[in-house]
Amino acid sequence: MMVSFFDQFASPLYLGIPLIAIAITLPWVLYPTPSSRWINNRLITVQGWLINRFTNQLMLPLNMGGHKWALLLVSLMVFLITINMLGLLPYTFTPTTQLSLNMGFAVPLWFATVIIGMRNQPTVALGHLLPEGTPIPLIPVLIIIETISLFIRPLALGVRLTANLTAGHLLIQLIATAVFVLLPMMPTVAILTATVLFLLTLLEVAVAMIQAYVFVLLLSLYLQENV
Repeated sequence: MMVSFFDQFASPLYLGIPLIAIAITLPWVLYPTPSSRWINNRLITVQGWLINRFTNQLMLPLNMGGHKWALLLVSLMVFLITINMLGLLPYTFTPTTQLSLNMGFAVPLWFATVIIGMRNQPTVALGHLLPEGTPIPLIPVLIIIETISLFIRPLALGVRLTANLTAGHLLIQLIATAVFVLLPMMPTVAILTATVLFLLTLLEVAVAMIQAYVFVLLLSLYLQENV
């Protein structure tokens, strides 16, 4: 039973070929394409309004140099939200429950912010490793601690997204299994458990959107330190 709970996080195979590439590519097909007409339909209007709001919120703390990242960060957030939401559907696979995929997003983008900081303002970037006014005996220790915390950032990004989605999916499957087991024996308890399952599903919808937003927001904060 415990093995079957974790089987949902295994990448599906067809004729020995992993289908995670299709799971990653499919969300882009679902987005409506903007038209050149002056009056758009409701779906495109709502999509444009939401993207504008997300962009304004993300770019608010950044200066003009960081605004070049607007397209990349907003596209990444919309992509992560779509993947997370599609993963809540029955008989689907959520690629963002794979730590390797999340680290593939986190490490290059974090490394790009570090490179930008070292190229544009190397003194300020290196100054983050040593707080001002540090006593001389603590300088080597603080440099080591700050360097470790710097390299932990991408790991924290990937692990946070993976852990939150994995825990939510496991809870949903555990409670759903309990509903099916309790239904023939204790219908009243099963109905109450199904109510909890419904509320948990609503919570997971919120978590799917919030975690994508937090992932991109933290990247924008790392970018803010280096531009």
